[in-house]
Amino acid sequence: MPTRDQVHAALAEVQDPEIRRPITELGMVKDVRIDGGAVSVAVYLTVAGCPMRDEITGRVTRAVQALQGVTSVRVELDVMSDEQRKEMRAKLSGPEREIQFTKPGSLTRIYLIASGKGGVGKSSVTANLAASMVARGLSVGVVDADVYGHSIPRMLGATGNPTMVEGLIMPPTGHGVRVISMLPFKPGGVTQAVTWRGPMLHRALQQFLADVWWGDLDILLVDLPPGTGDVAISAAQLLPHAEVVVVTTPQEAAAEVAVRAGMVAKETSQRVAGVIENMSGFPCPHCGEVVDIFGSGGGQKVANVLTRALDTDVPLLGRIPFDVRLREGGDSGAPLVLAEPAAPAAEVLRGIAERLGMRPRGLTGISLGLTPASRF
Repeated sequence: MPTRDQVHAALAEVQDPEIRRPITELGMVKDVRIDGGAVSVAVYLTVAGCPMRDEITGRVTRAVQALQGVTSVRVELDVMSDEQRKEMRAKLSGPEREIQFTKPGSLTRIYLIASGKGGVGKSSVTANLAASMVARGLSVGVVDADVYGHSIPRMLGATGNPTMVEGLIMPPTGHGVRVISMLPFKPGGVTQAVTWRGPMLHRALQQFLADVWWGDLDILLVDLPPGTGDVAISAAQLLPHAEVVVVTTPQEAAAEVAVRAGMVAKETSQRVAGVIENMSGFPCPHCGEVVDIFGSGGGQKVANVLTRALDTDVPLLGRIPFDVRLREGGDSGAPLVLAEPAAPAAEVLRGIAERLGMRPRGLTGISLGLTPASRF
């Protein structure tokens, strides 16, 4: 016959599917009853109608069934009280709403994905970079900060509604990437327009960063709207240690505008991690010859200009060839790097993701816990 200690030890290995913490740590285990080999476990759900109720039930059942001497497992579900939810929220993020990425000791590397103008494929690049990084075993989140023109949820297949726990937002996931955007907060859905000015945009971004349960992320990608407006400035203020990645196309006009997006880093004292050239050439499906539909050399030009202007090395991270499947994957929620991994564009994207995702973070903003030694 299993003991209560054995059952509790088994439950300590069960993680909440959304929060990804042990249910014992979150106070979700209400009661355990043992009658011979029959075990009953009462579990608190965070909210009534929790979409993960069946998954939680299955995880608890499998964990307890694996114990020697267990003949049957019954899982009873209840719902947390308001006070219990407040206690759980305090455990997760503290009593005050803070941006976890700015706390001393945060090891999350943050990239602001920027462009000077729309139509360069910035969001497609962001979605595929995120999927590539997850495939490499990294924990990744994406903030779709393009409040007016959000598109990341569709591109990553993360169009579900988040779960709310005492004001804490559990974001939906797509292909293992945690995603937050304006989509679930618009009663009218994808067709509803957002007509906000600067202060509201700043508040929305602040909420995406402070009120969302991100967990322990390795990488946070922030998909900025085109240009150098309110959101770009707010992102720099709220995430001062973030690095900027500039996306452009090869054409001269796009490159000139992209330089301005990178130059914002000079005003905000941020680092530009590099430049990505998208739609760099189209291989003919018949003869294989590369046709430069949008010209050539724009990405390298942006990198060179920013290197001189910022007095630091700004590399060209990669040149992504034009591939209609990149657009098709965005429409269907199947990123190219996963759906067509052998495609030349997918290979370049994976290479960029590896360069950005596997670089060790510096010591800026990290508390080392060191105390000066006394000289006497």
